[in-house]
Amino acid sequence: MNSFILSGMSVPHAKTVPATFDANSTTRALQFASATLQIEADAILALKKRISEETGAQFVKAVSLLLNCNGRVVVSGIGKSGHIARKIASTLASTGTPALFVHAAEASHGDLGMITASDALIAISYSGEAGELLAIVPIIKRMGATLIAITGNDASSLAQFADVHLNVKVDQEACPLNLAPTASTTATLALGDALAMALLDARGFGEEDFARSHPGGALGRRLLTHVRDVMRTGDAIPTVAVDATLYSALLEISKKGMAMTAVVDADGKAIGVFTDGDLRRLIENKQDFSTLSIADVMHANPRSVQPDQLAVDAVDMMEEFRINQLLVNNADGKLVGALHIHDLTRAKVI
Repeated sequence: MNSFILSGMSVPHAKTVPATFDANSTTRALQFASATLQIEADAILALKKRISEETGAQFVKAVSLLLNCNGRVVVSGIGKSGHIARKIASTLASTGTPALFVHAAEASHGDLGMITASDALIAISYSGEAGELLAIVPIIKRMGATLIAITGNDASSLAQFADVHLNVKVDQEACPLNLAPTASTTATLALGDALAMALLDARGFGEEDFARSHPGGALGRRLLTHVRDVMRTGDAIPTVAVDATLYSALLEISKKGMAMTAVVDADGKAIGVFTDGDLRRLIENKQDFSTLSIADVMHANPRSVQPDQLAVDAVDMMEEFRINQLLVNNADGKLVGALHIHDLTRAKVI
């Protein structure tokens, strides 16, 4: 066959590069994009139907074997299947199933030592005849590891070796030559995601679990960062005694750079707070400050959080009451820290 017909277009095998990207080129590009997405969507829908009607028992068995694996899940492949295998391993690992990728070619040159009898191997090859995988599969089977094969051919050598075979056969690739793995790799990746999500559900893997495996991500920071991790402590906390003058309080506000100061009693408990906003409102209503003490103008019973609360709780409180600072009190009510919205921004909690 010298050409592949797509949306009524004849596509020659010879590589051609147009001198300009004209209106006709634009039309063809959009037609190819639409056809590619449709072919790959059809491949996934066909896989969904196959699991629902034909191979559901095999899928459930694969989930059960992976769920009860005492070791790790090892995912392996070669070429494009190898790239998909690496992504599947990463998705499994980040959703509660300990997993790693082993390159099929490197396995024959020492990396096979990474696989143990208690592991489960997911071997991916669309043809089911990848020589690099078939070279290590007998060894895997002899050591007693579980083998789950993902191929597009039930009769392939890899499928015959497997404890469980999952078929990802597609009617055609999105490649106009019907050669480059496109629809088949999309279907394989989707099946890997389906396995990962089924395992996630079976393990009861939740948001906090996800955060622990993604501490550098936004969700991890929100669920793992506590007030104690970001609050200001010691001399960095702006504080004045209850008998201090307003002038002393203003000096403390200026020195500590939090646009506020806490007012504490003799036991170290915060009984009030005075902010830059309070000062502006005071200026609007009073001209003589020389006789004022901080106790005359502070806000009593200031809002506070505790060190062991999540930093995101502090964010919620600031948003609810439209404030930029919070005091941090311990269980005994003593002031142990202070928190500014900028501290939360720097910590990337918000």
